[in-house]
Order: sequence, then structure tokens, then C-alpha cells
Amino acid sequence: MKKILINDALWQKRIAIMRHDLLQNIYFDTLTSNNLERCYFKGTVTRLLPGIQTAFVDIGQERAGFLHISEIDRELAIKRLGEPDAYQDTPHDDEIDETTTAYSAESLSKPISIDKIFKEGEHILVQVIKEPINEKGAKLSTCFTLPGRFIVLMPNIPRIGISKKIEQREERQRLKELLLSHLPKGMGAIIRTTSDGQEANDIIQDLNYLVDTWHEISNRYQKADPGQKVYEDIEMHLQIVRDHLDKDVEAIICDSKQVQQSVYKFVKNSAPEYARIVKLYEGDVSLFKYFDVEKQIEAALHKKVHLDSGGSIIIESTEAMTVIDVNSGRYTGKTSLEDTILKINLEAAQEVVRQLRLRNIGGLIVIDFIDMAIHQNRQRLFKFLEKTLKERDKFQSVVLRVSEFGLVQMTRKRSGKTLGQQLMRECSECHGLGMVKSLETESYTILRHLEEELRAKKLPHLITLSVHVQVFNYLTHYQYNALLALEKQFNCKITLATTEYAEQKRFTLE
Repeated sequence: MKKILINDALWQKRIAIMRHDLLQNIYFDTLTSNNLERCYFKGTVTRLLPGIQTAFVDIGQERAGFLHISEIDRELAIKRLGEPDAYQDTPHDDEIDETTTAYSAESLSKPISIDKIFKEGEHILVQVIKEPINEKGAKLSTCFTLPGRFIVLMPNIPRIGISKKIEQREERQRLKELLLSHLPKGMGAIIRTTSDGQEANDIIQDLNYLVDTWHEISNRYQKADPGQKVYEDIEMHLQIVRDHLDKDVEAIICDSKQVQQSVYKFVKNSAPEYARIVKLYEGDVSLFKYFDVEKQIEAALHKKVHLDSGGSIIIESTEAMTVIDVNSGRYTGKTSLEDTILKINLEAAQEVVRQLRLRNIGGLIVIDFIDMAIHQNRQRLFKFLEKTLKERDKFQSVVLRVSEFGLVQMTRKRSGKTLGQQLMRECSECHGLGMVKSLETESYTILRHLEEELRAKKLPHLITLSVHVQVFNYLTHYQYNALLALEKQFNCKITLATTEYAEQKRFTLE
């Protein structure tokens, strides 16, 4: 069973999703944060780059957003090109992941150039689908989506997508026919897992609310100024409740009366059967400490994760991919070696899925499980990983079978910043390398620089070399003769001094 915990402080809201007392997801919302994801803007096309099929769009933010041709809906492309409309008006059934957002212009019958669709200086309605990261602006789309409790409305894409987690054929057909009979012409929807078994009236009510919201967005766009935000989703903590509220949730616990009342009102209106589980926490110990969330957040910032069996997994991310290594550790098992390895690998696979969600890791992922000799065990591991991802992770993923090198390769949809990017910054000393030069190496580097400056005659006769205290101690204990030799060779006087530099590599020559 799951719990949704909402911690409200003056400086930050934190929302934790717990399953059997283990942290599954953590979300942060601060007064200073500017959450753009899912927001709609009246943008201005500022630059078209046909070579990379991308348009840069000014949405009134610090950096322009970028709109790739794969995020332009097909109907818009057809209208702009003046081609016959081969686009089906009647939605058809696609088995997709709940987080799939669009069907794009890439599915057109022939290649097109983005400068045939847009002109620089024109105004367009865009939706942010990915927050700005580092030097990149927000990722934009014209394949619009509006999430509700039971469905995700696609107002300009006439397709019906059904969550893969709804498995019964009769239920899939019921939901599809229900939407076909109520969706306005030209619109589509993604049927979420929460629709499974729900009354038709509840789903239709959700649909009507989203359709009305879309009409409101369209009207606001016509009146808005360029760069203006046209629409933004509900507050983050309510978004999380909406997206995670299902029959597995046993409690929504808030530590603020004001937040508890807002959540209760929201749930009462959208899912009244769950209003009874919205509770107020009034304990002496903080909410996150009571449920052991603080320690679990801290543990998720470390690369090593300990398994209950005594094994461990090591998670390391690079710009290109994330690599996960599974180790047996001190676990020796009670039966055969192969059974021991299988047990560790299965436990590791379950923990990997949790860590991917918790750390919000996406893109290419390579998992190095402990090698197994029996083919059936490798197959069992692969199917277990695939099944766990399907059941526990709402983001789209693709898993390849165990390779000849014993590796499992997979991809997972990216969404916003990772947990590390949200809570940590680059080390000022190693600058992301994860390691720093040894004291000896830094000292030799400083000596070489001193020699080069002396050889180039850029220094006065009397020289003061100011270094970190640890470098000072190393030079005076182990390289004092080297300094005397430099004085003799270049006929100068070198004085060593210590400074309060935080980094060993910093020094000054005067």
C-alpha cells in the first residue's frame, strides 16, 4: 500500500510517495522555483534552423525554448503545408504508456522542412514538456496534453491511447467505446490506469472538465500578449495527488492544516470516495523524520545502495548514460552459487526500478548484473525486471534482453532534473570529476609553474609564493631542496606563505 506525505515549510513544500515505508518518489516546490512544465505560452518564433529541424521560440523566459519537428502535431503541419488531410478524424486504439504525449509530424508520408511550417516572427501556442536544464532552454511542443484524473486529453490529436497496465480486453474495449462516443471531433485522449473499473459518469465528467479547460486556453491565447503564460496546471502538491491517487493509496498525510484543507477540498471534488484518507499529522517529531523520509532522501544522493541480502548496487551517471553495477557483497547464500546469484540479481532488479524512479534517472541505462551460467535464470531475471518496470514505473521504458557480456540495456523516458541535479551542485574542487589531484601532484604542478615563470623572467628578484596550507607543509617537508635549487639556478629569493584558499590547486606568485 502507498502513502502520500506532504511536508509544508515556509521555504519549501516536499511531497513523498511511500510504498511499504520505502520512498518511491520525492518532489520539491519552493517559492523561488519557476515550474514551467505543462504550462502553455503564446510564443514568438525567433529563429528557424532547417538543418536540425528546430525552431527557437521566445516564451518570455531567460532563454528561448526549442521546438523540434518531432513535437509538431501532424494536423498543424498538414494545414501549414496545404496538403490533403490524410489524418484520420476517428481515433483508433494504441497501446501506449501513460506518459506518451504525442503523435508528431514525423509520421507524414514525406519528409518536410520546419521552415515550410513556420515563419520567423509569427506567434504560436506552445506547451512546455521539459524544464530548462543548464544552458538549454525549455523543450516545447504543439502536441498538447491536459492531464486529468482518469484521462489525459489530447485536444489536437485524434488518437486514443490506452495504458498498458489495463490488461483485460473487455475493459479496454469499454473504455475505448466510451471515449469514442463523447470525445469532440478532432480530439483524442490517453486512458490512464486509474480509469480501470471506473463508472462511465466519472470518466465523462473528467473529460468534460478537460475539454472546457482547453476552450479556456484557446480563448486566453487570442487575447494574450507575446511571451505571456496562457495557462498553468494546479499547484504541484495537488498535481502529485491527482497523478498518484489510486486504489493502492491508503493515506494522504499533511503536516499543515492549510494544505490538508486544500487537498481535502480537491479530493472531495475530484474523487470523493478518497476524501476520508486525507489526514492531518500533528506529531511532535517532524512528518518526514517520523516516516524515515529524511534518511532515505540522503541515501539516494549516494552512489552505493545496500540491499537487504548484503549485496549492493553502484549507480553512476555520465552525460551519455547511467551505469549500474550489481555486487554480491557479503551475501554467500545457503544453497548453490547459481541460486545465490539469482536471488541477489532479482533483489537488485527490484531496487534498480525504485532507484530509477526516486532519482528520476532517464535516457540510456546499462545494468551489469552478476553473471549467471544458466540461460533460464537469465530469462527469469529479464522478465522480472520488465514486469517490475511495468507495474511500478509510470514512465515509458524499453528493456533489451541480457547481452552476451551479461549486460542489460534499457532506456527510460527523461522528465526534468534528476534528484542529484535538484539537490546538489558541482564540486568546486573536482568540478564534476569525482576525484581531485593528490597533494603531491598539485605541489609538483605549482613548482613547474614557478620554474616556467622564472625561466621566462616574468618574476622579480624577491618572490612570495602563497599556497594552501597542506601544499605549504608538503613543500617545506619534502621539496625544500628543490626550492633552494631554483633560487640558486635563477639567482632569486623565494619566500613560502600560507593562505586560506579552499582548493589545493590555487596559489599566487608576487
